[in-house]
Amino acid sequence: MSRLKLMVNGLPGKVATVIARNAAADTAVDFIPQSFTGPEITDDSVMIGDTAVRLIKPAERDREIQAIASSEGRFISIDFTLPDAVNENAEFYCRHCLPFVMGTTGGDREQLQKTIAASTIPAVIAPNMAKQIVGFQAMMAYAAENFPGLFDGYRLEIKESHQQSKVDTSGTAKAMVRYFNQLGTNFSEADITKIRDPEIQQKEWGIPEPYLGGHGWHTYTLTSKDQTVQFSFSHFVNGREIYAWGTLDAARFLQAKIESGIKGRIFSMIDVLKGA
Repeated sequence: MSRLKLMVNGLPGKVATVIARNAAADTAVDFIPQSFTGPEITDDSVMIGDTAVRLIKPAERDREIQAIASSEGRFISIDFTLPDAVNENAEFYCRHCLPFVMGTTGGDREQLQKTIAASTIPAVIAPNMAKQIVGFQAMMAYAAENFPGLFDGYRLEIKESHQQSKVDTSGTAKAMVRYFNQLGTNFSEADITKIRDPEIQQKEWGIPEPYLGGHGWHTYTLTSKDQTVQFSFSHFVNGREIYAWGTLDAARFLQAKIESGIKGRIFSMIDVLKGA
């Protein structure tokens, strides 16, 4: 397989910055020092390690991509921009024949499928790039499908804690609700306890102070009707490195698919885990 060449878009966003930092430090990756950014960004560049990355606004990208492609050759784009830019960005990548890995949630997912299917490129698209969490969800999905009603009569409690800037409820927690419902619990997304208060996070949960601005702690507790039996599941993520590691693995997976000649197909993180 040829060397992996990456352009990380969405800088100076927090997740995109972590991914760019990991890509730039990886000796097996050629890191492109340009990034497509949002119209609200006023800076012209951002430092990733010792590398100054030029930020390209939406109005400039159709013109600039020609020069980048001419100088860099074939490469994979990493997309961690805002949810309302999902479909527009995907159309841009397809129009310019740029295979991409997209970790952004939101957008019209059905239209996204149609856009890729009609294109000449493959893509990896997933709302969660953390491989271990995706694997955990896959295990829960398997249990839900094969053991329906396993926890019938049990009371479920789901708590999720994220940085204060995350206003929405975790998509991972919402997905778990569906699995636990199939397993027999009576629980809705509105019942999820969403914690965003740093004082509670630190004093009651024990989340390390350096990670109050970037973490994802989840607990799932099942208690039997007579309270004699309890099952607990949890995953605690500090920082955003886990998403960067998964994204780079997704890019390597996509590189192999490109070299095998696959076009017009979307892959998921489950495909990445399976190596399918």
